[in-house]
Amino acid sequence: MFSNEIHTRIRIFFLFIVCLLIIIILKVFYIQVFSYEKLSSLAESLWSRKLPIGADRGLILDRNGKVLATNLTTTSLVIIPNQIKNAEEVAKSLSEILNSNYEDMLKHITKKTSIERVHPEGRQLSYDIAAKIDELNYDGVYLVKESKRYYPYGSLLSHVLGYVGIDNQGLSGLELTYNDYLTGEDGAIKYFSDGKGNRLELSEVYEKPQNGINIKLSIDLDLQLAIERELDNVISKYSPEHALIMAMQPKTGEILAMASRPNFDPNNYQDYDTETINRNLPIWMTYEPGSTFKIMTLSSTVEEKTVNLFEDHFYDGGSIKVDGATIHCWKAGGHGEQTYLNVVENSCNLGVNTATHTNLKKYL
Repeated sequence: MFSNEIHTRIRIFFLFIVCLLIIIILKVFYIQVFSYEKLSSLAESLWSRKLPIGADRGLILDRNGKVLATNLTTTSLVIIPNQIKNAEEVAKSLSEILNSNYEDMLKHITKKTSIERVHPEGRQLSYDIAAKIDELNYDGVYLVKESKRYYPYGSLLSHVLGYVGIDNQGLSGLELTYNDYLTGEDGAIKYFSDGKGNRLELSEVYEKPQNGINIKLSIDLDLQLAIERELDNVISKYSPEHALIMAMQPKTGEILAMASRPNFDPNNYQDYDTETINRNLPIWMTYEPGSTFKIMTLSSTVEEKTVNLFEDHFYDGGSIKVDGATIHCWKAGGHGEQTYLNVVENSCNLGVNTATHTNLKKYL
């Protein structure tokens, strides 16, 4: 009986070991097959670092493919704090080159982070400044490619195109409206380091950036240049508070050119107030249709045959009474005797009003 009890315990123990081995095998199988990519990525993130490479923003083109908004390649300063050997010396050298505060630069260099982008003084550096930093040859100090938006025609079409911020994000106009299409996907140079941040002698991995999508407009650059020139002439001669011109293809509704004053240079948008850069007058302001609507009312009278442009006459004495209100012609004393074709030619307020009243009586 004692022997049977021992055998039973051995069987139970053996069964327990078998079950434990099965569980371990299943767990290893699950990790290797189902969780491999996730765990591998987490493990790699512990010893891999990325130096960002900015993607180019998509171009903005006119209807003929002429470039209205493009990009310039600049460089930016990136610090790997764990690789800095003499923080005070590096901070002093960089602050002198960038003409920035030493204490602020020291905070960047000693910050407890795997990678530190020096912002804003280290962004979009000129070639001369980047060359001076590169000559220092400090460990942990890197210059990475960054794209900067550039508008080759300056203030031309500024309100329509809009502008972008220092991080290449659209802030107004088409740059903002189509930001998701124009924005690319940044790449990187991936390198490997140990737990202390020291760089390992392993091959770097280059992740190519993906540029944004180009956008082609209905705008005709030659026509746009013409209306911009005429607006400048108007401002120079009359000094109005506002001025604007818009050209449209009437058969399709395409906007061929659009401009207004005051305008701004999107390359230097920081130099202008928000009222100037955010108001695209042709679509922002409201205007009375005025004489442009007269053709609509007269067209309806011709369509309904209530007025004959060539045979019917109207005498313009300068003013008429309508429901107790006095309506004046734009010309003092009026245009006198005229056909309704003359009414159209003279843009006569009273003649158009009378024709409209005649047309309405047909249905009253």
